[in-house]
Amino acid sequence: MDHKIDSADDWALLAWQVEMGADEAIGDVPLNRFDEVAEHKPARAAPSGDVSVSVTKDAPALPDSGALAAACQDLDQLRAAIERFEGCDLKHGARNTVFADGNPAARVMVIGEAPGREEDIEGRPFVGRSGQLLDRIFGSIGLSRSAEDEKAAVYITNLLPWRPPNNRDPEREEIVMLKPFLMRHIELIAPEFLVLVGNHSTKTLLETTVGITRMRGQWGEVMGIPALPIFHPAALLRDSTKKRPTWADMLSLRRRLEDG
Repeated sequence: MDHKIDSADDWALLAWQVEMGADEAIGDVPLNRFDEVAEHKPARAAPSGDVSVSVTKDAPALPDSGALAAACQDLDQLRAAIERFEGCDLKHGARNTVFADGNPAARVMVIGEAPGREEDIEGRPFVGRSGQLLDRIFGSIGLSRSAEDEKAAVYITNLLPWRPPNNRDPEREEIVMLKPFLMRHIELIAPEFLVLVGNHSTKTLLETTVGITRMRGQWGEVMGIPALPIFHPAALLRDSTKKRPTWADMLSLRRRLEDG
């Protein structure tokens, strides 16, 4: 029996696919996944009593992100190393590598969690609604990612350079794998202050299990650099009561900058 779908249903299905991350066609011909499974199906074990020995290839070793990161002498080399890195599956589902934005000479380095849909499309961190709010938050104390003066500038990057599917939280294995690139990024920038945006950045860099609600506003250290955890701007969009403590955090950062 035929089932008719009207145009409203078509648009609803398309919107659902975009929301789930299927927002780009990657080929003109459909792929038969069963053929792929057959091609990669492991060889059957030899039956008992059969003295023949099957030869299997060793799985290729995963790239060492620590060694790759340590070999980078400047930001261009680090960006290139991340873009070439094939050890993380996130890369294969992302449109762009989201490296950083802002003035590398800035006194303040901001570290978020992971790119979202808009960031993945544009290839820059914090460009969606949360990013626009983040710009206003730093603008409230006279800081901007577009500032040429290093005293008024911020430099922004993320814990992960690729968007997780459907904007899910970063997984532990992904964080562990990619953390060496971030630590080298911090070393190369050598900021005076770090601002850790959100739960995952705070827990990862301050090496704590305590959540952002209790950690925000409390200065810590990352590689000897003073680090301030703050709420992610997405949390402020959901809950306006978080704006007041975020303003207090910005005043704390401004005092440090003035005293520095």
